[in-house]
Amino acid sequence: MTIMDGKAVARSWKEEMQSTVEMLTDFNYQPCLAVVSVGDDTASQVYVRNKKKACEGMNIKFIEKHLAADCSPEELVDAITSLNEDKSVNGIILQLPLPPHLDENYFINHIDPIKDVDGLTAFNQGYLAQMEVEQFYPPCTPLGIGVLLTEYGLRDLAGKHVVIVGRSKLVGKPLMQLLLQKDATVTVCHSKTADLASFTRQADMLIVAVGKPKFITADMVKPGAAVVDVGINRVDGKLCGDVDFDAVKEVAEHITPVPGGVGAMTVAALIYNTVGATLRQSLERSEEDEAD
Repeated sequence: MTIMDGKAVARSWKEEMQSTVEMLTDFNYQPCLAVVSVGDDTASQVYVRNKKKACEGMNIKFIEKHLAADCSPEELVDAITSLNEDKSVNGIILQLPLPPHLDENYFINHIDPIKDVDGLTAFNQGYLAQMEVEQFYPPCTPLGIGVLLTEYGLRDLAGKHVVIVGRSKLVGKPLMQLLLQKDATVTVCHSKTADLASFTRQADMLIVAVGKPKFITADMVKPGAAVVDVGINRVDGKLCGDVDFDAVKEVAEHITPVPGGVGAMTVAALIYNTVGATLRQSLERSEEDEAD
């Protein structure tokens, strides 16, 4: 059994990006990530702090625009628009969830697609569905999972049966598209799936993102499978995933821990997309300057 160490892989991945960040900064294109947050959700505050820390560790400028929980839709649109128009900002993410009176899809699609480093606008999701790999920013968690699997020799998924539990637009749906690009056979299960275990037991690779602590038990896993746990839950003051790690590790051949698995890869993927966005925008700006 191999534990897939997301922290170690993320650290190595960010080290590979560092030279590009330094090169961009030398040419006065210091990468800049902006986060728009609304309200005082405790989990969201933790995620924003983690993103800020990762950016600061790589000399990436970090901006947070924080709005009150009762802000108006117009205020939120104005905050996003101002970042779209700011040429020093390369990447924009809208921290989710939003308060109930704000429709997240509506506001996500106000982000300029070239700055959509979360890969959630309809523009980027559309390119993902069309498998136009060079044209979009993949959502960070699926991108991070792909890098982690490759690092542990699980690159060749052609013909493998991958079962995803969870169909969110953050993880399940975009992950399905990325896996189809690798010629995997993909089954997506969700809250309405009957007899879930009958599907999970068929999986050569099982990826779980449902937000239910220790939801996947050992008897639901095919012996020798690879298990990727995307869930982050807090139980009795401790973090755990959607997979019963201690039990499932006795059955699986590869497994990710929580914490220390997918979460670290997600943050590294956000840095990767931000650096990529900076490169793209710096090239476009150079072309504009030459045209002038």
